[in-house]
Amino acid sequence: MSSALHRLAVSVVRHPGRTLTAWLLAVVLLAGGGLLISRGTDDAFTIPGSGSQTALDTLKRVFPEVSGSSAQIVVTGVNPRGAAARSAIEDAVTRAATLDQVIGVISPFDDRFRGNVTARAALITVQFDVAFMDVTATTKAAVDELGSALAERLPAARVQVGGDAYADRVPKPTPTEGLGLLVALMVLLVTFGSLIAAGIPLLTAVLGVGLSVGLLYGATAVGTVPSTAVTLAMMLGLAVGIDYALFILSRHRDQLRAGLAIGDSIARAVATAGSAVVFAGLTVVIALVGLVVAGIPFLTTMGLCAAFAVAVAVLIAITLIPALLAISGERLRPRLRLRPRLWPRLRLRTHSVGRQMRLKTEKSGRPGGDGWAGFWVRAATRKPVVTIVLVLVGLGVLAIPAGELRLALPDGASEVAGSQARETYDVITREFGAGYNGPLLVTVEIIGSHDPVGLMDRLGAEIADVPGVALVPISTPDPQAEIGIVQVIPDSSPDSQATADLVARLRALEPHLYAEYHVHTAVTGITAVGVDVSARLGGALIPFGLLVVGLSLVLLTMVFRSVAVPIKATAGYLLSVGAAFGVTALVFQRGWLAGALHVTHTGSVISFLPIILMGVLFGLAMDYEVFLVSRIREEYVHTGDARHAIDAGFRASAPVVVAAAVIMFAVFAAFVPESGATVKPIALSLAAGVFVDAFLVRMTLVPAVLALLGDRAWRLPASWDRALPSFDVEGEGITRELALADWPEERSRTVVAADDFTVTDRAGRPLFAPCRLRIEPGATVRITGDPRVTSALLYAVGGRATGIRGRAKTLGHVLPQRAAGVRARAVLVRCAELAEPGPAIVEAAALEPELLLVEGVDHVLDGDAKRAVRASLEAVAARGTTVIVTGHDHDPDFPVTEELTLGHAEAVAQ
Repeated sequence: MSSALHRLAVSVVRHPGRTLTAWLLAVVLLAGGGLLISRGTDDAFTIPGSGSQTALDTLKRVFPEVSGSSAQIVVTGVNPRGAAARSAIEDAVTRAATLDQVIGVISPFDDRFRGNVTARAALITVQFDVAFMDVTATTKAAVDELGSALAERLPAARVQVGGDAYADRVPKPTPTEGLGLLVALMVLLVTFGSLIAAGIPLLTAVLGVGLSVGLLYGATAVGTVPSTAVTLAMMLGLAVGIDYALFILSRHRDQLRAGLAIGDSIARAVATAGSAVVFAGLTVVIALVGLVVAGIPFLTTMGLCAAFAVAVAVLIAITLIPALLAISGERLRPRLRLRPRLWPRLRLRTHSVGRQMRLKTEKSGRPGGDGWAGFWVRAATRKPVVTIVLVLVGLGVLAIPAGELRLALPDGASEVAGSQARETYDVITREFGAGYNGPLLVTVEIIGSHDPVGLMDRLGAEIADVPGVALVPISTPDPQAEIGIVQVIPDSSPDSQATADLVARLRALEPHLYAEYHVHTAVTGITAVGVDVSARLGGALIPFGLLVVGLSLVLLTMVFRSVAVPIKATAGYLLSVGAAFGVTALVFQRGWLAGALHVTHTGSVISFLPIILMGVLFGLAMDYEVFLVSRIREEYVHTGDARHAIDAGFRASAPVVVAAAVIMFAVFAAFVPESGATVKPIALSLAAGVFVDAFLVRMTLVPAVLALLGDRAWRLPASWDRALPSFDVEGEGITRELALADWPEERSRTVVAADDFTVTDRAGRPLFAPCRLRIEPGATVRITGDPRVTSALLYAVGGRATGIRGRAKTLGHVLPQRAAGVRARAVLVRCAELAEPGPAIVEAAALEPELLLVEGVDHVLDGDAKRAVRASLEAVAARGTTVIVTGHDHDPDFPVTEELTLGHAEAVAQ
């Protein structure tokens, strides 16, 4: 992958203006077009196929008066049964029934509906024939006018208009969220010390978010997209967009500081840091797409929308960022700046302290120990067991409140304090009880009943006796006597556990009701649907968690070629998730800092928070793990000193990881104070999770664990090493390829070149002594010796073996990094596997490949076949094809230009 990214970056650097223009046109045309065709978001949380949703769909068809959204007009402060008050209320009911989209109005004085009027309050319910997000502004304004007119007729009364139709669940951007970008700018300025360098990540992140959000709004023209999905995509797009640009830009400036040319530096930065960006983005995308395991359409849409925003951020990082780096040119090269001659005593003291630190470092034998990163890693690894215990105990204690976390869908209690919906919710709760804000509906199939009214009366009376039921206001059949409904008012709030328990008790009553009355029942309503959504999401956590944990183990094993590192990384991720849940529970369950964070309702959080947090935090945690530990592994590979690798790798990567984590934290935290009930807990949990994972797990726990394990941290069984594909996230392959670009000599036409070349077996032992090879175009080379050894060399130079040591190139491709390029241009014939190998060799030669490899040519026993093979090989070699064959023994009649004899102890080219 690093080679492909290098070629991509080289192409972009050659034409940076075209790349920039293409992206700007994409943002203007695609995002602008998406906004033009947008039909608006849809925030209905449903589970098609669930019992409550199926029953609700049936009600919409046969009993629409009780199935749509509703508004409530609450009159308090007067006796509603007084003559003047009753007349005004009844007039309002009559006028409400004539409004557009209104399918029915329940009067507080209707004898069929009990409990809607008390000595000091009356409740008018206006039922619509559409869902809450489809109630038009004109209709809501007309209901508001009814409330105002009622208040004018009853000056002593207080009239509140609200209800589900007035819920404001669509998140809106606020100035507070801009603080995240401001913090990001300040962090980037401190990190780079350059306004241009600081502006590039912000510019590209904003462009990426603009494109993503525009296209997501455009997708509403053909599908359903919840507004929460757009906000989540915006949060993630900003956060990862800035971070991915930061990683590539930081590597580019480091290389410029070392004196590399601008074009070479950009290409290498994209090939190295860009590889890590692609891997990190891939993990986030896979985790978000993995939300489909919940089987809930709106959650799947959220995951896909967020994954799309992350994918756009990755594409921008590996294409637009190189273009902007090329356009910026020398202005991004760090320059040495002389300090002003101020505060001479302070300067002298600082110099003295720095000199003492350097002397102490040299004495201790630990290079480069100065700086905050050196101090941090020394503190974490001085006594690794103590560090590990402190972090584990601290995060364990922080995770304890997570057990209290209660999940529910947002209701009126989650609305902003002072809003119509919230004030009406509070008045209804105070005057009638919390259950009136979330009534349940029990549907009954009565099509075969001869006495539907009597049947519904008996069912209503029996359900009223169920524990947790405060009131049964209505129990009636529909006009066609096909289905009956029992409205149930719980004695608890809609998002409480007691209400969820009541739903379970009512459903458990179904076998008894069937045995007694021969009817099937179902529990539905907005509250019951919310309970089902929460239950389905809770049930999906374990399979989704197993998917994420298993994925992290496999991916990190591929990256770091280690067993201990993936286990440690996955355990750290689980600690971060637990701590984030604990912080969220402290705020939204216990109310800690609720006032400072503008949390107006405690008791529950949005149902899909846990699964969203697990998916997003997984990808972000892998970001930090890759960028931090890969540098440590790189140092270990080069030096073999585990302790030195931790120090050097940490100091090289920690500043960038800190900057990225601070930016990510700031972006998420900026969404907390002013966001709605759906976004606020998600943003808080993500901010807490990022902080814990970056600073406590990756930068503190990880170095301590690696220091405790030492060399054992980087061990991987040989069989696993062979089975797992290699994912070169640090671009070691392209680094090696660039280093060997002019080897064996500039513009060399050598087909196979190797120095100190050997191939290892499964145990890592070399099969033959290191040898030197130079095979030119048109040469025919025969390799003889032990078949196991000769086949190993043949497979290696043909791009079909990975256990290669030394320097090796075939057809200009560095091995084993560019083995795929070799395989595309070379043909291999395994004679031992063929019944008639002779014709197969002749057929392969007729293809005139650049390199023809024949394993076991002495399996061609027939004389005529031998002559045909020799003739075809001579002909193809004359046309420039290089031929390499292996055999058990020498054949003096075989036309060869070179011969190589391999043994276990020594390889000699003749």
